[in-house]
Amino acid sequence: MQGEKGRVIQVAIITAVALLGDAMLFIVLPIYYEQFGLTALWQIGLLLSINRLIRLPINPLVAWFYRRYSLRTGLFIATTLAALTTFSYGVATSFIVLVIARMLWGVAWSFLRMGGFLTIIKVSTNENRGNHIGLYNGLWGMGGLVGMLAGGFLADQIPIVMMTSFFALLALICIPLIAMTVPHSNVNHGKNTKISTSTFQFTPYISLILATSLFKGFLIMGLFASTLSPLIESRMQEPMTIGSLMIGAATIAGVVQAIRWCWDPFLAPLIGRWSDRLTRRYMLLFLPLVAGGVLLVVVGFTESTRLLIGLLLLFQLTSTLLTTTVDTLAASAAANTDEVKMTMWHTILDDLGAAVGPLSSFILLTWLEGSLSILYIGSGLFMLGYAAIWGSYYHKSKRKTTHADVA
Repeated sequence: MQGEKGRVIQVAIITAVALLGDAMLFIVLPIYYEQFGLTALWQIGLLLSINRLIRLPINPLVAWFYRRYSLRTGLFIATTLAALTTFSYGVATSFIVLVIARMLWGVAWSFLRMGGFLTIIKVSTNENRGNHIGLYNGLWGMGGLVGMLAGGFLADQIPIVMMTSFFALLALICIPLIAMTVPHSNVNHGKNTKISTSTFQFTPYISLILATSLFKGFLIMGLFASTLSPLIESRMQEPMTIGSLMIGAATIAGVVQAIRWCWDPFLAPLIGRWSDRLTRRYMLLFLPLVAGGVLLVVVGFTESTRLLIGLLLLFQLTSTLLTTTVDTLAASAAANTDEVKMTMWHTILDDLGAAVGPLSSFILLTWLEGSLSILYIGSGLFMLGYAAIWGSYYHKSKRKTTHADVA
């Protein structure tokens, strides 16, 4: 078990380092977009979305790659691209160059995300899959912690190019570590090889899981992550100062996002272990969907900066619970069907939601004349609607079980 757990930890740490530049961009770009050579809000939305849009056609190719080649090779490709694209963010001289860099990062993330997910499916069982999912998500989320917190802080203190060069160097250092720690063997092997020959079907349960993957990506990694710093900036009367340091909206947004990644390595495995004990894991979805929906509606009406920050931190708790539960449901479903196809569809729809989130958010903000309040209230109601959909599925499945018992 230590060897299996160690495999999950290795892949998660490599993913975390590669993620630094992308995480930084979500905090820094919406506020300092002019320093990146941008001139319009729609350009921000496109740059934060294009890396996910490109993954939609790329994910099937990555799935094909992992059926034939090793995880180590995939990670070499991913970290090299991560270093190149992160460095490009600071030295790009045109919007087109930034678009190309974001597309290449999308390819890198496809290799990282699918490789990590397939690794967990291979080394886990029904008794520990949730725990491994939580551990993996929590550890790679440390890349989000460092990228958002350090990125938000450094952007207020130093030139953008210095920050992106530093993050790119960290990704380069990770390349020789892959050769020393990741075994040169194919991901698609081992005791569960027979699973990959199972037939994949869009059953009602699997379809609902995949629809929730789409929603989770749209709300958490798309809309919320891309609009957090503008939301905080809209509620701040003036920048805060601590000593000689200026604390702006980018720094506060980085802290709010980073706090989640800070507790995720400890909280997410506990949530996963909790889900491992449940016969119906999807029951855990009701808490984050209902609580998160209510919180977003309240955020839309909140004007106080301090109250807003408190509400956002509570929402981050629901995000951890929602992300861990949805990923565990997808991994468990993958373990009982064609694992590569299920993983491919989960990542495609997660990416689609995360891609549509930033782009649609900034388009809606243009139509709504910058009204973040309406955007967040609508998102909260949408979240409550998803809770109602899962509630309907629960009652239908319970009724079928009752009828079967009577029969």
